[in-house]
Amino acid sequence: MSDVPAQNYTEREKYKIFDQEFMPHINSMYNFAFRLTMDEDEAKDLVQDTYLKAFRFITSFQKGTNAKAWLFRILKNSFINDYRKKSKEPAKVDYQEVETFYNSEEAEADNITTDLRVDAVQEMIGDEVANALNSLAVDFRTVIILCDIEGFTYEEMAKILDIPIGTVRSRLHRARNLLKEKLKVYAKNMGYNEDGTNHANEEDI
Repeated sequence: MSDVPAQNYTEREKYKIFDQEFMPHINSMYNFAFRLTMDEDEAKDLVQDTYLKAFRFITSFQKGTNAKAWLFRILKNSFINDYRKKSKEPAKVDYQEVETFYNSEEAEADNITTDLRVDAVQEMIGDEVANALNSLAVDFRTVIILCDIEGFTYEEMAKILDIPIGTVRSRLHRARNLLKEKLKVYAKNMGYNEDGTNHANEEDI
């Protein structure tokens, strides 16, 4: 569960950590769980299972460290181990070849995709964007949620997902490109140009 040596917490300290450091993240946890399971009941069950495990293994959590990242890692592992087998998700995408390319020197020379938080996509948040995100394979969907919605760093994401930082970068790069491809039609329908400007605004000038 963690590389941190077991902590000696009293029962009172355990409940205090649980209430003050774990519970404030319950909404983010549910949102993440729902994006993974695509089902409200399964998301609730996943969050409940995560918090039960968090309390059970609380001695492996070091007080004052990143509780949110620690909880997200437990949730992700629970989803993979317990829920993926029962979910309606398609088989895991084989993107080894894709990642090999994006880890290559050719990819280094390529322009890195912009962060979705500062992209024109930020202005188009709605059902179409949510549907496009939900249509991505769970592995690609997860990295976008962790980085662009929850704001985790590459280092934190690597720990949550148990993968190297290089893989985080390449997977996120690919996921953003896939998402943007799905959003192109919607963007055009909304009147956006390739550069993010709006046709309607141009016509008013």
